[in-house]
Amino acid sequence: MRKLISSPVKMSLSETENQIYQKTLNLIPEVMLNLMAIKVENYPEDFSNWCNELCRICREDLNFDLIETSQLPILKKLQNILESGVSIAQLKMLRIAPWPIFNTFILQQSEVQSLEERLTLLDYLQSIKAQPLADMIEEDRLAFAGKHTNRHDIAIYKFDVEWFGSTKGAKTFHQLIQNHANEFDTALNCIPDIGEVSFQDYQNFVAAYVDIFTKHSEGEKAPLAPATRLLAMHRPDQFIALTNAKIDVLCQGFNIVKLNSKAFDSYWHDMIGTLRTMSWWHQAEPECEDELRIWQYRAILVDLFLFANSSTALNSNYLRAVQKAQNKANNKNTSASTSTGIKRTKESAENLVDKALQNEELPAYLLNKRDSIVKAVKDGKSVDHVINMMRAIFG
Repeated sequence: MRKLISSPVKMSLSETENQIYQKTLNLIPEVMLNLMAIKVENYPEDFSNWCNELCRICREDLNFDLIETSQLPILKKLQNILESGVSIAQLKMLRIAPWPIFNTFILQQSEVQSLEERLTLLDYLQSIKAQPLADMIEEDRLAFAGKHTNRHDIAIYKFDVEWFGSTKGAKTFHQLIQNHANEFDTALNCIPDIGEVSFQDYQNFVAAYVDIFTKHSEGEKAPLAPATRLLAMHRPDQFIALTNAKIDVLCQGFNIVKLNSKAFDSYWHDMIGTLRTMSWWHQAEPECEDELRIWQYRAILVDLFLFANSSTALNSNYLRAVQKAQNKANNKNTSASTSTGIKRTKESAENLVDKALQNEELPAYLLNKRDSIVKAVKDGKSVDHVINMMRAIFG
């Protein structure tokens, strides 16, 4: 273990990597006795893999029966530092990566980063973005804005709407987008649907976005992170979705000054400006369909260069909802197994049912049962449950 801990001394570390290493060395003595009980078999030769290996050891190999309660916060802090070390190293590699390396790395991370679920979210939002936010049902608008609720029926929303950036903590933002969606549409209309996005386009968006908060939020300043969520969902080839938790590591990985929560100009000039210097981002449109799907979302997929492990994919709200539904279905002692218990508006129920009935594998007679399905979904049952029940009855 001592050999593993000291091995970065022999590596050529950047200033940022050395800072991470020193922070790690300051914390390790607090859990050294526990670490020394572990037999080390892997000795990485580069800093990113070293961080990854030590983080894995702290997560999987430590005997937590021997960890004191007072040591848990220290261990968590150590893991966070090591995870940031992995992220920064991968983002540093991203800055010089050509398209083939970018594409290959994303495919290699597909399982731990829930790539297919993320792409399904992006595909869905691109399919509805021609519709103004003001005309969307609440579930779609929340999916675009980045807030999961139990109204997101797993039969329709087969993804976690909070991938790339949750905005559930931005209460004022969600109040405003609910009450003044048309003004957010005006802001997003400043950004062209295709082609180059200019600084003037971005400035026009920011001015309109900030104006919404100035007029309607009683003095609260417009936050950057939710704005980037809207921009990245509208143009995932041009913008990176930020969260307060991601800003620091992204800035360190891109080697730019850390952005604050209101730094709209710095986001464009520093972060997006740096993005636009990267070789992979300038890749011409690929002919291969699989590559094309990634290419059209290439800016927002920078997220896949952040640290992930086997538990990252399991944090999906969609997977949790699926598991919850399965548990209810298996529980024969509760009526909850036949209902979501969520009352919906007629418009919302109709929209969800119509989307489900677009499935070509469903028998044609279900189309004639649309009104009955809508009524049941409006009363609180899930789309899946109602359709499966009717198939069981009518064959």
